[in-house]
Order: sequence, then C-alpha cells, then structure tokens
Amino acid sequence: MKRRTKWILGAGVILLVGGGAAARLGNKDRDLPRVTTGKVAKKDLVSRVTCNGKVQARKKVELSAQIAGQIINLAVREGDSLKKGDFLMQIDRVTLQANADSSKAALAALLSDRDAAKANLERDRLEYERASTSYRGGVIAELDFQRAKAAYDASQANLQSVENRIEQARATFAGARDTLSKTTIMAPIAGLITRLNVEEGEVAIIGTMNNPGTVLMTISDLSVIEAVMDVDETDIPQVIVGQKATLLIDAYPGKAFDGVVTEVGSSPVNAAAGSTAGIDFEVKIRIENPPAGLKPGLSVTADIATGHRDGVVAVPLQALVLRDRDNPEPAPVTEEAEKAGSAKKMRATAVESRSRDQEGVFVLQGGVAKFSPVKTGLTGDLDIEAASGVKEGQEIVTGPFRILRTLKDGDRVVVEKPEAKKKA
Repeated sequence: MKRRTKWILGAGVILLVGGGAAARLGNKDRDLPRVTTGKVAKKDLVSRVTCNGKVQARKKVELSAQIAGQIINLAVREGDSLKKGDFLMQIDRVTLQANADSSKAALAALLSDRDAAKANLERDRLEYERASTSYRGGVIAELDFQRAKAAYDASQANLQSVENRIEQARATFAGARDTLSKTTIMAPIAGLITRLNVEEGEVAIIGTMNNPGTVLMTISDLSVIEAVMDVDETDIPQVIVGQKATLLIDAYPGKAFDGVVTEVGSSPVNAAAGSTAGIDFEVKIRIENPPAGLKPGLSVTADIATGHRDGVVAVPLQALVLRDRDNPEPAPVTEEAEKAGSAKKMRATAVESRSRDQEGVFVLQGGVAKFSPVKTGLTGDLDIEAASGVKEGQEIVTGPFRILRTLKDGDRVVVEKPEAKKKA
C-alpha cells in the first residue's frame, strides 16, 4: 500500500473517531437544560404601586330633601355652573305656609293675653296694697284681706303662665318658619351640577331609618380634582402621603397627568365579613394639572412612586428564585408571573405563601449554574436591587421558567443563543 493511501486511510479513521466523539458530545449537550442569561448591572430603580380608580371632585355635596313635597319649580339642569346661594328649586309650600301663619297668629294671640294679664296683675296689686293698709288699720276684716292677697297671687301666676305659653308659641313659630324655608333650596357651595336626579313635578321624599330619601342632585367643586384609587393590601404599606404619582385617564389616551398622594385610608373599603375577594384600601391622589372639562366618574390608572435608588446593582426579577435553607431544590418566585404579567406582585405573593427564607440567583460559571444567595432591596418594574451575593457584570440565568423551577446548584446548562431562539 502506497504511503499516500495509508495517510488518507489514517485521516479517515481519525475523522470518523472524532466525528463519533463530537456526535456523542453533541447528543450529550442536547440533553442539557437550555437557558437564557442576562448580566448583573447597575441601574436606577423606581418602585411603583399600580392601582385603578375613579376621578372625583375633592369637595362635593349630595343634596337630599329635608321635607316631603312636590317640586313645583326646578330652576337648574345637569351641567349648570353655580355660585353659592343660587336658587335651585322650590318645593310646594302651601300647607307649610298655612302652618307658619297659624303659629304666628297663635303667638300674636298670646301676646295680647299677656297684655291683659299684666293689666289684671296691676289692678290686683293695687287692691292688695289698699286691703293691706285697711287691715292694719282695723278697717276691714282679715277675710277681705286674704281675698285681696289671693287675687293678687293668682294674677302673678296667670302672667307667668302666659309668658311660658308665649315662649312655647315662639318656638313653634320658629320651627314652622324653618320648615317653610326648607321648601326653597339654594346652592350650599359653588360648583357644577354633576348629577340631577329629579324632574319638576316629582315628589321629594325625606329619608327615614329604612329609606335614604330622595337625593335631589350632586354639586361638585371642580377647583380641586382628585383620583380615588383602590390599592391592594399587599401594596398599601408602601404608600404614604406626599408621594408623587403618574395618572392615565382613559378618556384622554396618550396623556399622562401628575399627582400627589393626599390621603391613605386606614381601613379596607371592601372587607365584608366572610368575603373571599381581595382587600383594597382607598387612596386619594390630587391631580396637579387636570385638563379642562375633566368630569367626575372617569376611569383612571395611577402609578405611585414609592421608592427610588440610583446606580444600584440589580438583577432581573425573573432570575430570582426562592428556596428553603434546608431544601436544595429552589422554587421560582414568578411561577404565576408568566400568566399574570406582574413579576413584582407574584414575588410578594410567593414570599408570603411559601414562607421561603432564602432568595438567590443562578450564576453561570463555565457552563455550570451555581446558586448564589442574594440579599434583595428595592423592587423596580423589571429588576430588583441585589445588595449582596452578586457583582456587576456576572452572567446569571434568567429563564425560562420551566427550567428555573427544576434547576439545581451545580447543574450544567447550555446557553441558548438569541438567534437560535428566533429560528426555533
């Protein structure tokens, strides 16, 4: 066999052996978990609480009927602008006017009775004084003196009785006038009629224990407008008065409005006994630059900035896993996040529900995933502060979730290239 032929055969054997080894190695790599990775980097983090609610005027008045009666004059319409004291409506006052007139006449009669009682008292006083002088001089008998004294005492008592009835009549007349005045309804504040619930000719009904009565209209002072938001119980500890917020109003797409938290509720707004629904707290945000014509009742979404850190070492939220100290198998924080789309909230839920006590990430070292415990800090939209456990520039495993949930410390992995992922 020629030398060249031997060389070709030898090269073929080498290629065959090498190809077999490469094939076996390739098959082995195919069995390894394929992961995506990211870099630990310094970032500016802003922690936000997202919530939904409605726009409303900070000050509004819901006018209710204070007396029952038919509305005979309705002077306003929904959307009208008002000044304080403007006339709104008139309720039928015929019966109440008659009651007031009757009370006034009764008071006048009692005042006349008082004049007569005063005259009688003066007469009886003079009679008593003459009888007293005559009795001391022995001119009249004691019986006549006692009669004069009794008449004088009776006149005094009668005058006092009339005075008491006058006070009672005055109180009755004042009550009748007050009730009569309530048939004429004036604007208690300046503002806009944002809701009108009655029509002329309807009968206004006053409220009772089991009947809230007729709400005639709602007047809103639109000089200060706020958003009343429902904040989840897991987020409410982060929200305090004075925090800045960004608001998106559905009726004004593409525009963001600035706001400031002015009030944080101390009790839940929907904590019904035995309810399984989520618990929310009411938070009020003053809208700093409301658009002209903004109407109460519009839907609004707010992002409240609850924290800010510049230039901190951060890792992607989806890279973070939780594990028990005594259990080497980690459990991912974001098991529900892929469906819910909120890694931050799912992380908080997972920490609470599973009682895990160690957070960390998988650092990639020479194709091996090494679990590294991480002390976390401020949580941003997509990243979380890593106060310790990792360094800037390190490569960490970021997914996919199905791999993170089963990955163990020391497992070999294959990094999936972005272009390969697109082709797949």
